[in-house]
Amino acid sequence: MAESKKMLANYVPVYVMLPLGIISTENVLLDKEGLKQQLLKLKTAGIDGVMSDVWWGIVESKGPKQYDWSAYRSLVELIKECGMKMQAIMSFHQCGGNVGDEVTIPIPQWVLDIGEENPDIFYTDREGNRNKEYLTLGVDHLPLFHGRTAVQVYGDYMKSFKETMADLIGEVIIDIEVGLGAAGELRYPSYPQSLGWVFPGIGEFQ
Repeated sequence: MAESKKMLANYVPVYVMLPLGIISTENVLLDKEGLKQQLLKLKTAGIDGVMSDVWWGIVESKGPKQYDWSAYRSLVELIKECGMKMQAIMSFHQCGGNVGDEVTIPIPQWVLDIGEENPDIFYTDREGNRNKEYLTLGVDHLPLFHGRTAVQVYGDYMKSFKETMADLIGEVIIDIEVGLGAAGELRYPSYPQSLGWVFPGIGEFQ
């Protein structure tokens, strides 16, 4: 009994990452029944929960503050049905063009449209290549996005997520992480494969 209590005190929950494209760019939860069977198998194997990106480029794709959480709501409810927990990643970057990216999910089109008129919202290397996978830190506090700053855009998105998932946060969604740069990492996009970088080449300051 003492050994059992000791093991519980040192218990480390195990989470498995869901596929990047589990929700399509059309905002549809793909193969729901197949996913359910996979989740149940993970549950049987003793896995505590799953981690999933919550893509900005999908949820707010139609326009500023036009959020559609329906597919992600279905995903979280399915995870709950299977008796598991979820780690949600607020992903404000593009999926595609980096190591391990099997699908392409760009940032919202209305943001890319702003970038057509003002390409300086994107990181730029010395050759003039614009990296459109994430907004540069330089626009964090500039109201370039229909009157909002980038930080306000991110904040509004997360506030909407909280309001929509309020009844599931704490019960199913037990952890929320925020992506802060290229590939969700707090860094410059110094080595994108889409612009010709090849391992183990050095990166380049933006």
